[in-house]
Amino acid sequence: MHSHLLPGIDDGAEDMEHSLELIRGMRALGYKKLITTPHILWDMYKNTHEIILEKLAQVQDAVKEAGIDVEIQAAAEYFLDEHVEELLRDKVPLLTVSGKMVLTEFSMAFPPMNIKEVLFEMQMQGYQPIIAHPERYAYLERNKEFYGELRDLGCLFQLNLLSFGGHYGRSVVDLAQYLLKNGYYNLIGTDLHHNGHLEGLQHFAMPSSLKKLIDEGKIVNARL
Repeated sequence: MHSHLLPGIDDGAEDMEHSLELIRGMRALGYKKLITTPHILWDMYKNTHEIILEKLAQVQDAVKEAGIDVEIQAAAEYFLDEHVEELLRDKVPLLTVSGKMVLTEFSMAFPPMNIKEVLFEMQMQGYQPIIAHPERYAYLERNKEFYGELRDLGCLFQLNLLSFGGHYGRSVVDLAQYLLKNGYYNLIGTDLHHNGHLEGLQHFAMPSSLKKLIDEGKIVNARL
């Protein structure tokens, strides 16, 4: 429920051939349904509802023609910037992962200023915000209370699977372990962008603590 498989519209799959290569790799790992989530980050990736759904239809056709037995849908990963605030002001429907669940992210370089206000407005419009890869916001190592504030707001939390493999560095592993230990995670995603990520997933060993969370039914991917 978090990947970048639509070709040529963000920093994920470069073209249709690359998209199919990544999708084949995911199917070989056992994935039967993929909800891919291209970036909507207005300074870099000016993707719209129409652009994403048009590209999704092209990929669905290519997957069918290639005989890959996988269901593929699309939502978006919304960077909480002024563009998202504008979409909310104008009541433009957001692309959802499932139901009213919306995948969101914010700056990894510095703490956000008005994120809670934006998330609250999303909820007022009936959306359920999902915080993508919360373990990757390294500056929150010094302000872990902020995670609790987001949870109290009603946000869900999505783990990047490769965070536990050290793919993003030691500090991310430590934050992932903290969030897992304290029961924050509700969803798991691959955040697959390229072949390096795919190779990491092919060699990934599931931590017993994460497997326990899945076995206890606290990870809700299967309901999407």
